[in-house]
Amino acid sequence: MMMRNIGIVFAAGLMSISAIGFTQTVTNNWNTPQKPFQVYGNTYYVGTQGLASILITSKNGHILIDGTLSTSAPQIVDNVRALGFRIEDVKLILNTHVHYDHAGGIAQLQKLSGAHVAASAATAEVMRSGKVGADDPQFATLPPIAPIANVSVFKNGETLTVGKLAVTAHLTPGHTPGGTSWTWESCVDDKCLHMVYADSLNPIASGNYKYSDPKRDPNGAKQLRESFEVVSRLPCDILLTPHPELVDVSGKLAKREQGAAQNPFIDTNACRAYAEASRDKLDKRIEQEKAQ
Repeated sequence: MMMRNIGIVFAAGLMSISAIGFTQTVTNNWNTPQKPFQVYGNTYYVGTQGLASILITSKNGHILIDGTLSTSAPQIVDNVRALGFRIEDVKLILNTHVHYDHAGGIAQLQKLSGAHVAASAATAEVMRSGKVGADDPQFATLPPIAPIANVSVFKNGETLTVGKLAVTAHLTPGHTPGGTSWTWESCVDDKCLHMVYADSLNPIASGNYKYSDPKRDPNGAKQLRESFEVVSRLPCDILLTPHPELVDVSGKLAKREQGAAQNPFIDTNACRAYAEASRDKLDKRIEQEKAQ
């Protein structure tokens, strides 16, 4: 397994996107403040109510995954501080996919923290320019993001480290060409769990993009189906996703705060269920595309 120690090298309104059978709505809760909370061990939720940002902490520096909207970056900073951590101690910023609702705040967060940014090859290209390419299923409707400087590229299966923190990249393209899911372990005393932050797997598109178009392969439906398999096979005790409602984060948090006997976030079937639900969405979309 490839490993790279980032800690050693780097010190420091309403809108809708419609597609066949799908409407992606940018609602107010995407920027609604969310009180940060501990998910498990050294893993924390520091995003907004509708968009996740995940903080993984250590005494030697932290890792942040996803920067949500550009307007939400100050909230992420405030949430990190509310938990007792410093944004300046974030040494590495990662991303699931490079749409404005998950990467829009990364440029600001990089400047405030001094962190290094690492991304898949396809994502890094978009980060540097700020504009998605025509190979993105939502190319026709996506706004640009602020360009991000000093982005390094990792390979599929590579493990990135900050001190003793280690997170592994699993390329899961299809929703975007450079989509990435992340895995790591978090521990409470001697009980360590497999954490998964799985990228969006929804077959959402705009303009004339069709997942059923054979000219899109291997970057269309075939690629997304391969990503379903990757996610379904991951060691998975706790699953988080960029859109928290996909795994009912708010519901699980409420149950835990109400004193649930077992931690509602722990579900060893969650990754398989998430992949299966995404597969069903793709099947329905392709049926609708072919019916046109």
